[in-house]
Amino acid sequence: MEKTAIDLLWVRPGKVGGTESYIRNLLDAFLELEEDFDFTLLVSLDNADTFRKYEKDKRYHLLTANVESKNIAKRILWQNLFQNRLLRRHGFRKCFEPVYCKPWLNGGIQYTCVIFDLQAYHYPDYHPFHEVAYSRLCWRMDVMNAARIMTTSNWVKKDIEEKYGRKDISVIYVPILIKESEIVDFERLREKYGIERGQFFYTVCQMIPHKNLQTLICVMEKIVQAGKEGRPYDLPGRLVISGVNGNASEELKKQIREKGLQDAVILTGFVSNEERNTLYQSCHTFLFPSIFEGFGMPPLEAMLFKTRVITTRCASIPEVTQGKAVYVDDPFSADEWIGKLLEETEPKTVDFSVYDPETISKKYLQFLKEPIWKRK
Repeated sequence: MEKTAIDLLWVRPGKVGGTESYIRNLLDAFLELEEDFDFTLLVSLDNADTFRKYEKDKRYHLLTANVESKNIAKRILWQNLFQNRLLRRHGFRKCFEPVYCKPWLNGGIQYTCVIFDLQAYHYPDYHPFHEVAYSRLCWRMDVMNAARIMTTSNWVKKDIEEKYGRKDISVIYVPILIKESEIVDFERLREKYGIERGQFFYTVCQMIPHKNLQTLICVMEKIVQAGKEGRPYDLPGRLVISGVNGNASEELKKQIREKGLQDAVILTGFVSNEERNTLYQSCHTFLFPSIFEGFGMPPLEAMLFKTRVITTRCASIPEVTQGKAVYVDDPFSADEWIGKLLEETEPKTVDFSVYDPETISKKYLQFLKEPIWKRK
């Protein structure tokens, strides 16, 4: 197999949400395969140590660029000025970009890019102007000159085709790599967060506007208020939210304070996989109010633990959850969310073979091994 670089310069450990989980899951899944490959991970000065474990496998190598991922502006400048040159100097012709932000010009490198979604296209008001402009420029350049484009759901494939016109887009789902055995003693979390098993709702997401967390805050306000007025719902009065901060975090915290919900809404910040899995397993219901997802792993992960999931019908969510979750029709209606919570529905599970790490990683490996001219 021709050696391939995998660009990881964009990874800021613990700060880029689902995209980081996606690529780490995929790299781990490759480790489990017996097939041969030759992947070099292009890492930065400040994220290299988090990828060192892969050097234990002779099929993986690390190449450290003289740039820091945390300095986004300098990293983008470095990528466009020097990345192609560095790859050519080390004998690479092919580079896999697990995100959309490849260098704008190819410089003799054949890039395969993953576009997870066109979020900033649909919701520009949720992002700073420079972020919207940069995203749109990158998507346009990917469509124009990337050798191949991949995405993670048929919904996003159709969206890219409609917005940018390129048709030769491949779809490979995201691997779900978590294991039911990877948990911690719930007593540890009980003491840490002041929660009881089965007596809290749970959600996992980055605190950005399209995740629609403000609606869940309104749900909790109604539940708490009903209890104070002597007409309580037969529902938990706690909501636990795990995830890295985003550009809506301060507004969310303000909303919690103004509604007096500091005891009802618990913000854990980043949690380990084992803690997250235990919260999936131990919650009353997993709530996923997002109005825009290119894939959306958390509902599937919760379903793996046989937890009831209530979510929206937005974007790719019904596709990836295979119609097996409980869905609200109006994602902004707190009353509808409460109505669904009060319904006595048994948890359903999906066909996880579709997301089997071995199956997915073999699809990726085959795709990356193919001569690129086949897909031109």
